[in-house]
Amino acid sequence: MAMPKGFRFPVEFAVAFPQGLVLVGQVGPDTEYQSREDRAAGRPTRQRIDEVTGQRQWKATVTDPGETNAKRASFEVTLLADVQPVPTTAEVLPGMRPVELVGLTAEPRVSGNGEFKYLSFNYRAAGFAEASAGGSRGKASDVAGKAA
Repeated sequence: MAMPKGFRFPVEFAVAFPQGLVLVGQVGPDTEYQSREDRAAGRPTRQRIDEVTGQRQWKATVTDPGETNAKRASFEVTLLADVQPVPTTAEVLPGMRPVELVGLTAEPRVSGNGEFKYLSFNYRAAGFAEASAGGSRGKASDVAGKAA
């Protein structure tokens, strides 16, 4: 039996992003395309609904510090939740905060143009992990505290 198109593989956050992720900016609604005529008529924009879970889609731009290719380092993650997910960590620079995602899935897809195609993934998550769960991962104080 073959896997259906659009199959979402569950993946552990630490496996997909061993160096973590940095949220750039804010989380916002993932809205459907609205034509110029719709905007002129004053029709409201509609937020996308995930066809698998039935939950609202939110989008967030993240950067993977472990990615060596600068063009692939920043990408959008889709968050699936009925209410807008709020990051639980503090900003380290204005508009930038380290985050850890929970309920992460990866859907493979082909990206690129012509002969320069490569495998990439659409990432979806249920939300953000609590700040204590991964906000200080990898710091020297953690290593020293465990050794004592």
